[in-house]
Amino acid sequence: MDTSQAGSIASSASGSKSDYSTWRKSDTVWMLGLYGTAIGAGVLFLPINAGIGGLIPLIIMALLALPMTFFAHRGMCRFVLSGKNSGEDITGVVEEHFGKVAGFFITILYFFAIYPILLVYSVALTNTVESFIIHQLNMDAPPRALLALVLILGVMSIIRFGEQAIVKAMSVLVFPFVTVLMLLALYLVPHWNTAIFDTLSLENAVSSTNSHGLLFTLWLAIPVMVFSFNHSPIISAFAVAKREEYGENAEKKCSRILGYAHIMMVLTVMFFVFSCVLSLSPENLAEAKAQNITILSYLANHFNTPLIEYIAPFIAFIAITKSFLGHYLGAREGFNGIVSKAMSARGKSIQHKTLNRITSLFMLISAWIIATLNPSILNIIESLGGPIIAMILFIMPMYAIYKVPAMRKYAGKPSNIFVIVTGSIAISAAVYSVM
Repeated sequence: MDTSQAGSIASSASGSKSDYSTWRKSDTVWMLGLYGTAIGAGVLFLPINAGIGGLIPLIIMALLALPMTFFAHRGMCRFVLSGKNSGEDITGVVEEHFGKVAGFFITILYFFAIYPILLVYSVALTNTVESFIIHQLNMDAPPRALLALVLILGVMSIIRFGEQAIVKAMSVLVFPFVTVLMLLALYLVPHWNTAIFDTLSLENAVSSTNSHGLLFTLWLAIPVMVFSFNHSPIISAFAVAKREEYGENAEKKCSRILGYAHIMMVLTVMFFVFSCVLSLSPENLAEAKAQNITILSYLANHFNTPLIEYIAPFIAFIAITKSFLGHYLGAREGFNGIVSKAMSARGKSIQHKTLNRITSLFMLISAWIIATLNPSILNIIESLGGPIIAMILFIMPMYAIYKVPAMRKYAGKPSNIFVIVTGSIAISAAVYSVM
């Protein structure tokens, strides 16, 4: 990543690097940027996947959400901050700690953990707008190839203004998204019922084979939770920018910003999830899953509410745009790292501006092609994104704590064991889901 870009937001902040106790405007921008990257289209499927197993798994997942996401993302942030050079992103830190060969391999994994999700959002963005034109506006949609190109060019026009514009755009988009999501959750309160309480039974709690068992349900739901709250693609850029701004105090400030961002994520998302689940029955949720539609689409059909039909595309469009921008930062880091390391191995180099232009062109063309072809969204996520995200987010930072001298100061914490266990569960469940 361009160091000057990474520090662009930091440079606008006032105060010295040692003054990390003061909360700055740049900290708020990044907090909202982290939230914006995490809370995307996955949230619109979370009530279905989290609530279909009943109330007990939902409560347990709500309790696990904050520690699982905070400790994992904090570990990844600490890993990026452990590099010797302040401008080093995750691809450079990986090579520094694990060597060129392992570094190149992990950089490829990092890219393929994020890039497929970027493609997912390009498909989802096109589908959302196309559906809105056809069903809400009652018009004929333009050719899919043209629509996809216009939409992706529109989103990527923000990217050309640099990292500062991307993060600020995401932080601005957070406000209408959260407002509408919370208003919708409140709108559903009069429809709350006790149907979900009929699932309050521990009869199958120890079953690992029964598809309706508590443990089995939790096992398969954890990867959904990881994906719904995941903002690992922006963590590297976040850590680099805060290190530029706060120097050796960056870790303390990053942990604080992450803490606030995660509290905001869990409170808003889980309130939305519980409101949706309490307004429906387990049978309704199973029907929504069978139809493979978002919870908003199902609610609009279930309650026959035209207002939700119009709000749903708006929420989805904002959520997808935010997440597309955040994931682009991570995908660009990975792609740039692969190209740079490959050229370095041949004794060649490339200017960073030139590399960024090549990366942008590659992302634009590939996202446009995939959005036009419209492949299965879930297949892309499950087969490529999920397990790799869990490995890089949960396992790699914990491994580094015990292998990298700069990370040893974080050893011996109970939270490390928690991250390893939940990460291993997420990986095993994600692999099982695609088998």
